[in-house]
Amino acid sequence: MTANKPGDPTTLNRLYGRSVGKPLRKGQQALVDTLLPRIAVPVEGPVTAERLFGNDRALHFEIGFGGGEHMAGRADMLPDHGFIGAEPFLNGVAQALVHVDGDNGQSTPLGNVRIQHGDALEVLARIPDGALSFVYLLHPDPWPKARHAKRRMMNDGPLRLIAAKLKLGGEFRFGTDHPVYLRHALMVMRRYCLGPDAVFDWLCESPAQFQNRPGGWPETRYEAKARAQGHEVWYFRYRRR
Repeated sequence: MTANKPGDPTTLNRLYGRSVGKPLRKGQQALVDTLLPRIAVPVEGPVTAERLFGNDRALHFEIGFGGGEHMAGRADMLPDHGFIGAEPFLNGVAQALVHVDGDNGQSTPLGNVRIQHGDALEVLARIPDGALSFVYLLHPDPWPKARHAKRRMMNDGPLRLIAAKLKLGGEFRFGTDHPVYLRHALMVMRRYCLGPDAVFDWLCESPAQFQNRPGGWPETRYEAKARAQGHEVWYFRYRRR
């Protein structure tokens, strides 16, 4: 994530965490070299459905897509929609490209996905207000220490930006298996769901609805790993007012 202007309330100050891990496999590197340039989000200018896909269509945006399992699964379910994913970790981008190229169980490569290797909020800021139908934030880095709370994506600046970019009736989905992040997220979202300035409705009628993965919500590898370790996973859906 690039540095932002001092005092800019819509973004984090910088991206924390790793951007590169173990060396890529030969096939992954080939996809980074050849496929990624063809489906990369433009580095400048507005980010619109017409510019990315050639026509007006419902747009989805995933912040930090990890290995791309959820993004590819949703894109395969909704071939007429457009999907934008941003991920700073190169190894995650490479794995997502494997899915986009046709290794996600779908019959053909996914032509409705565009990828940003880097800053999600920089791209989000270039999307016109009210243009997104869905925004996803699944299993973000919890930064569990209190002094690192400002590094969490579930904070006022990013949430204001998410709210601005969602169309009325659009949906923000959030998932985590970390209890510290859960408490923090619920505290922050309370401000956005209650009171005269509320901009979201929490789509929940019973605990079962946030304790069980909803239909049409593909499992990520981070979720599978959390469950294998015995962690509880929570799922939240918020509708833009």
